[in-house]
Amino acid sequence: MATGEFEKLRIISYTDPDFSDEHKGEEFVTMINPESYTLETKMEFSSNQGSGTSGNQPRFTMKPPEELSFEFLFDNTGIIDGNPRDDIAEDLERFKDFLMKYEGDIHQPKFFKLVWGTSLMKGICTALNINYKLFNPDGKPIRAVCKVTIRELKPEELRVIEENNSSPDLTHYRVIKKGDTLPLMCYRIYGDSKYYIQVAKANKLSNFRSIQPGQEIFFPPIAKT
Repeated sequence: MATGEFEKLRIISYTDPDFSDEHKGEEFVTMINPESYTLETKMEFSSNQGSGTSGNQPRFTMKPPEELSFEFLFDNTGIIDGNPRDDIAEDLERFKDFLMKYEGDIHQPKFFKLVWGTSLMKGICTALNINYKLFNPDGKPIRAVCKVTIRELKPEELRVIEENNSSPDLTHYRVIKKGDTLPLMCYRIYGDSKYYIQVAKANKLSNFRSIQPGQEIFFPPIAKT
């Protein structure tokens, strides 16, 4: 049921590809809702000519993930929010980091969900285009339009990401959540819970049952035996 409240478009970041663990404090809310957005859906066909044939018959090969593109306004003139500032560069740098900063614990940038009244898409940011529109007399930009492209993650891609992130030959750092146990976390990362003793030693834990929510645990590379 509609509440009549003015809702702004949000980009919510996640550190896991199943979008169950919201990256706390990492959310972008647009200054002004976009006038429109573009949803691109493609179909790919091959045009190889078969032996003994006289023409090319396009054959369906795949349906790539859909892409959603938005334009976000950044304005430091004070016209919109009544708070003029000298430069917009810092805001744009934070936005760029939010979308594209490499996260060492997941070995790639974060995952995102676009929400505007309803969930529009879940995926990864594949492009950020910044168009500077207005400048101070000294040349500092004070208005810009950022075009953001989010590519949908397909179930098969999610599976591959999970497998890559769980590779036992990588170093992992994980923050303990409620309900986590060391054997369970070892099973998720190494595929076997028996490595909890080695992980406990690496973290100098006298009792592997004493881990607490919020605690960061180091999971070293382990050669499977």
